[in-house]
Amino acid sequence: MGVFLVILVIFVLFILLISIRQVNQYERGIKFQFGKYYKMAAPGWRLVLPIFQSMTKVDIRVKAVDVPDQDAITKDNVTLNVNAVLYYKVIAAEKAILEVEHFYYAVSQLAQTTMRDVVGEVTLDELLSKRDDISDRIQQIVDAATDPWGIKVVSVDLKHIELPKDMQRTIAKQAEAERERRAVIIKAEGEVLAADNMAKAAGILAGSNGALHLRTLQSINDLSSDQSNTVIFALPLEILRAFEGMTKK
Repeated sequence: MGVFLVILVIFVLFILLISIRQVNQYERGIKFQFGKYYKMAAPGWRLVLPIFQSMTKVDIRVKAVDVPDQDAITKDNVTLNVNAVLYYKVIAAEKAILEVEHFYYAVSQLAQTTMRDVVGEVTLDELLSKRDDISDRIQQIVDAATDPWGIKVVSVDLKHIELPKDMQRTIAKQAEAERERRAVIIKAEGEVLAADNMAKAAGILAGSNGALHLRTLQSINDLSSDQSNTVIFALPLEILRAFEGMTKK
């Protein structure tokens, strides 16, 4: 009888030891009993009776999904290669197990198809200039589709957009032409401002007696600082008019 009790105690202890499951703080345990969903196990040590019960752990931390390169065609029929990274987390562990098989793979496939569809709805210029808006659009679509799976899509970021070689050259030429156009406009605006200032200065000099003579003397002084310069002195009209007046007298 004593031997039987010892064996029984050892057997019970063995069953308890193999029944203990540890659920970490960043996990949730989905417990099944006789193949049916029983309850969700919180972090800590939990008992899972062999044969009768089983448990699947689900990581609820934010995960990054690298959406691989996808060949896509924009709305204006430009073929390009685009990839992205998607961040999501499980907010309802029981749905992630019960509603979809291999939710990680499902999210990745859904992100790929959604990215191709959204890129096909915009032109190349919109894709390049409104990358953040397009990323938000992909995030909203994938998040809505994965909501029944208990998954929350945190964000989607388009990482790289690779254009065909001929399209890259075309865009480079377009950018160069745009820079030249801006340079011409800026130069023209500068010439207009300079002409306006010169007109104002001429008006001031013309309205002040002797101002033009003083400006001439200042210019001659600036030129005389370099001995290699040849100065041709031009008499102001005021001086010539003065000589003309003296002659008449």
